Amino acid sequence: MKRDLFLKFLKSAILALFLVGAIAPSSFAAQTAGQQSMAFDSEPLSIASAKGQTHKFTVELALTPPQLEFGLMYRDRMPADHGMLFDFGTSRPVMMWMKNTRLPLDMLFLDRKGVVTHIQENAVPYSEAIISSDGPAAYVIELNGGIVEKLGLAVGDKVTSATISAKLGK
Repeated sequence: MKRDLFLKFLKSAILALFLVGAIAPSSFAAQTAGQQSMAFDSEPLSIASAKGQTHKFTVELALTPPQLEFGLMYRDRMPADHGMLFDFGTSRPVMMWMKNTRLPLDMLFLDRKGVVTHIQENAVPYSEAIISSDGPAAYVIELNGGIVEKLGLAVGDKVTSATISAKLGK
């Protein structure tokens, strides 16, 4: 009797897994097969520090919900002068995490004018701990871990890019 119940349960569980894969194949496949690519446009971005230095980067743009979700997951490396700009479309509290992200990252949270309002340095790869913007943010820039310290980036620094300027009407 117990064996029959167990077999029924096992068949139901297998069927449920099959149906989840059939209903959401891209999500299921990405999680199980570790799919590692998504297309992103890119643009130049500058960070002007309070010390008067300007640091130039090339950033990929995370603009759509799938891009915002995927971000830099599954990347094994990123050039030192590259990163990703997440545009949330509005200023709001933002929560990030490092699930499926192999690279340690520095995260700069920006207001709608491109001013750095909060920084998270060296976010831990694969961590599912929530990283909060500690207030409203319109954008997040992810850079290689250690760049913030190396360049002396700080809260109050000003970021410019075509994406940010377009939202400001410039």
